[in-house]
Amino acid sequence: MGSEAVALSYLGVKFVCAEASFINILSMIKNRILALSLSAIMLSSCSSMYMPNVPNTPMLSQQGEFSGGAHISIRGNASLNGAYAVSDHFGVLLSGSTMNREWEKKDYKHKLIEVGGGYFNAFGPDDNRIFEVYVGYGGGSTDRVFRHYDDNDVLTGSDLEEVTYNKTFLQVNYSSKKASNLKLFGRDFPINYGTALRISSVEMKTFMINGIGQMREGNVFLEPIFFTRMRLSDQFQLQYTTSGTFGLNSRKYMNAGSSIFTIGAVVNLGGKVRK
Repeated sequence: MGSEAVALSYLGVKFVCAEASFINILSMIKNRILALSLSAIMLSSCSSMYMPNVPNTPMLSQQGEFSGGAHISIRGNASLNGAYAVSDHFGVLLSGSTMNREWEKKDYKHKLIEVGGGYFNAFGPDDNRIFEVYVGYGGGSTDRVFRHYDDNDVLTGSDLEEVTYNKTFLQVNYSSKKASNLKLFGRDFPINYGTALRISSVEMKTFMINGIGQMREGNVFLEPIFFTRMRLSDQFQLQYTTSGTFGLNSRKYMNAGSSIFTIGAVVNLGGKVRK
């Protein structure tokens, strides 16, 4: 029995060290993605016809659990997410996003809605780690207006670009409900982390510039996502999300010109009690 206890202790130490190393690697990648996202925000302003929504990362743990979230980016892109656990290992998703911004030289308007479903599993000590795989389908539209001015700031013309598109995606999520504590205003707030990789195939259905049909484009986007949640109660959490967007093909209009940088709130009802 003594040798078995030593072996189990050794395996436990190895597991903790491996998990710590994995978390450190995720943190390094997250910081790199954050830097790239901030650079993209500074260097571009809605430069793609595809505006990604905040991925649905519900962290479902058992049948009957509902997850809902609302998020907003610094550009004004608002995302709503909902998920429901139909069984102990199968969940369904519904997500949407919208944005309508007007600037002096450019307007940007988009809408997106998508549905999906897939597998989830809670594992680890106290089932406090979640693995999820989802596939989904959606559609959206984007309108952009570019205004042209002369040297005296007099409007000389404008161009209207209008796109409708279909989207399919595969998404893998890993998250942990194991929390560390953040001390704020004399209180301890549990903090947990998660990451996801979404592969999105986006294909234009229609593409018009000033009412004239154009050659349609499509692209495949790799979207690594990192999120941090601060628990205010067993059901309610604040969430910060960041991501990069990388297109596998070189495209003029359906390119990787937009990243995710949002704050929001998430509610989970009917799930396993967090430890």
